[in-house]
Amino acid sequence: MKILLPVFVALTLLVPAKELPAETKKATDFIRVERGGDNALLQPAAATYEKDGVKVTLLGAVHIADKAYFADLNKRFKSYDRVLFEMIGGDKLAQTQKQEQEGVEKKAELSALGNAYKMISTFLKLTDQKTEIDYTAKNFVHADLTIEEFQELQEERGESILGFAMNAAQNADTKNQPSTIALMQALMSGNTNKAKLLFMDALAGGDEAMAGLLQQSVIITDRNAKALQTLDVEIKKGHKNLGVFYGAAHFPDIEKSLLKQGYKKTRQEWLTAWSVPKE
Repeated sequence: MKILLPVFVALTLLVPAKELPAETKKATDFIRVERGGDNALLQPAAATYEKDGVKVTLLGAVHIADKAYFADLNKRFKSYDRVLFEMIGGDKLAQTQKQEQEGVEKKAELSALGNAYKMISTFLKLTDQKTEIDYTAKNFVHADLTIEEFQELQEERGESILGFAMNAAQNADTKNQPSTIALMQALMSGNTNKAKLLFMDALAGGDEAMAGLLQQSVIITDRNAKALQTLDVEIKKGHKNLGVFYGAAHFPDIEKSLLKQGYKKTRQEWLTAWSVPKE
């Protein structure tokens, strides 16, 4: 159980977004599981929106994934004038990418989450975003909260990362959650493919977990507001081709904002984050 708690918290925050509430059912799906071939695929979307000569592409981030997924992203990023990226405290990431974040008591929770990601990626034989993505690229722009901003907003709202994850779990549809017995068997046997297959549907079908948490939350709405503010700043500087590299859970709300501003969706493709042989 000591293993499952950090795994559960990290996976709850990983990519929980597939559908939207009923009033926006026609909105884009930003992550899916595709089982058409020999492998089951966990696929985030890359969706492009255009207005007045400006092109904005929302690139769904899966924080632990196959190495090939991150290699493909690094190539794609070179084609954009600016890549707006998420990471709380990532304003200093270019200088400290290979180092753990310095911590005080209130930063320990973020460090614990990062450690959980590393533990999961090691067990599942995947690699993690912070290790593989080149955040030193000249076109990268931090579009997220600083640690100080994040902590201040969480205190104002009375939130915590663990509390957010637990609330999401309470809202989740249990049909998408992996069987505890099957998961424990996979963990104990070291069967990484089986564990991935068990996690896939939970990661791609967490809309119920998120639907009630999008109205007022630092994790989603306040960070989205920061991303959109940064996007406006970069467009005013004259940049016409921009990528937004954020977790898929953020994109339904960001898409809604872009459409309200008059952007039109012109393209969508699927990237492959996990490719798992079927059992």
